[in-house]
Amino acid sequence: MTTATRHRPSAATSGLIAAALCLSLSACSATPGTITAPTAAEQTTDAGEVGESDVHNDADTQFARLMIVHHEGALEMSELAVRQAATEEVRALAERIADAQDPEIVLMTGWLEAWGEDRAADAEHGAMDHGGTQVEGLSQDEAMEVLSGLEGRDFDRSFLDLMTAHHGGAIEMAEAQRTDGQNIEARDLAARIVADQTREVSEMEALLEGL
Repeated sequence: MTTATRHRPSAATSGLIAAALCLSLSACSATPGTITAPTAAEQTTDAGEVGESDVHNDADTQFARLMIVHHEGALEMSELAVRQAATEEVRALAERIADAQDPEIVLMTGWLEAWGEDRAADAEHGAMDHGGTQVEGLSQDEAMEVLSGLEGRDFDRSFLDLMTAHHGGAIEMAEAQRTDGQNIEARDLAARIVADQTREVSEMEALLEGL
């Protein structure tokens, strides 16, 4: 042979050379298996998933504490009306009030526990006068004493009068919560209380006209 024959490198040889060059160059630093930082859109922290149910301020805490006590007053009055009301319409209304407010007490109690907040001390209940709202100028105990001494339609009329005033206090507290509260669930409950109890006030006014 007079002239040496030149051969092109095989495909396999070219691949090995390319791989060797890649390892030596910084431009090939992003090799498979490299851990890259997540984008801002991909970052989901536990704090972001905690849920806004744990976010609360002093207004939320006070709303839950006072509304629990206020609801307990409504339950006390309603349970008496279920036993003592003269008309079926008043008894049915009292049952609906109790059925609605008892679960709300459980809900708000759960919030306070989740927030690490204490319920209002039992000793403070009287001072707060069931949510800071008197019923027709009467304390809760005085209102119950008045109702317990009545019968027939006199009981029904007094119950409707007192519960209308009681609802007015709850609506006032709920409206304040919608303005000042931070917790979304508490503000949603406040909106529901305003809607439900406003409707019940209209119902009670209509019942009073028929007695």
